[in-house]
Amino acid sequence: MYGLQLIRSPHRVLAVILCLGALALMATPAAAQSSQDPASVPWTELLPPTPAGYEDSTSPLCPAGQTRCVDVVIREMTRRFNALASRCDHDAVFGLTYLRTTEEYRRSVSDPAFFRDTPHVNHQDVVFADVYFRAYDAWHRGSGTTPPAWQVAFAAADSRSVSASGNLILGINAHVNRDLPFVLAQIGITTEDGVSRKPDHDRVNDFLILVTEPLVAELSRRFDPSVDDSYLDGTTLDETSLFQLMAAWREEAWRNAERLVNATSPGDRARVAGEIEFAAETKGRLLALQYAYVSPLSGTSGRDAYCAAKRNTR
Repeated sequence: MYGLQLIRSPHRVLAVILCLGALALMATPAAAQSSQDPASVPWTELLPPTPAGYEDSTSPLCPAGQTRCVDVVIREMTRRFNALASRCDHDAVFGLTYLRTTEEYRRSVSDPAFFRDTPHVNHQDVVFADVYFRAYDAWHRGSGTTPPAWQVAFAAADSRSVSASGNLILGINAHVNRDLPFVLAQIGITTEDGVSRKPDHDRVNDFLILVTEPLVAELSRRFDPSVDDSYLDGTTLDETSLFQLMAAWREEAWRNAERLVNATSPGDRARVAGEIEFAAETKGRLLALQYAYVSPLSGTSGRDAYCAAKRNTR
């Protein structure tokens, strides 16, 4: 299925997240205001999809969308994460993030009514994970085929040049801003009857919000206590900001998938694809600078010692 298979001040973390979220929102229509907690406002559901023609999935991975395919993905993620955690590899931060998110997804689909079309979303889950696995393997084989946004993320982890928060955000940027539009376009964003699949896309946010706070806490316990340095006791301010950033980027990814699907010619599609690649790489390079340690050697030593002692903490 899978081939062979600093920020210098913690208060700037929140500022960077809010800034990037605002930039993403500028590209989409404004959502209606609500008195609800910001983390629970389903603002992306208020944005109508752009009409797109039906395209059947071109991926052979789990085309019937059986839930057992998700179990296979989780086993592969666990295998890879355990190897990363055992050596305190900085890629372990995103590895754990993706694993916990997928586990929460698996719990969500235990309810057959959670999504409108669970088999299709299961198919997406497998294809999406495979893109990440292939990017990781290509980078570590030195094959030269790693997408630029992932090159930024993996290089930062290899050089141990950014904080754990940086590894987290760089991975999310590459996987959501770069990978997700291509995966959505590949598997199809409408049903055969022309009905948009965006409601299921937006439904993902419902389980992302559940996993964000416990994930950040686990990353802090196991890898780097600075992950939650700027969190305010008794609040979920930064968890809210992180979730809203992911929601904004996922909305942007959907719009970019629509642009890919609606491209009028191969040349037009190539132009859109190039713009997606460039934007994700540019965001990644900005984030790598924002989250860089002042002194990589001194900045990472304490983190790595902490990880060596705490990596097996749950």
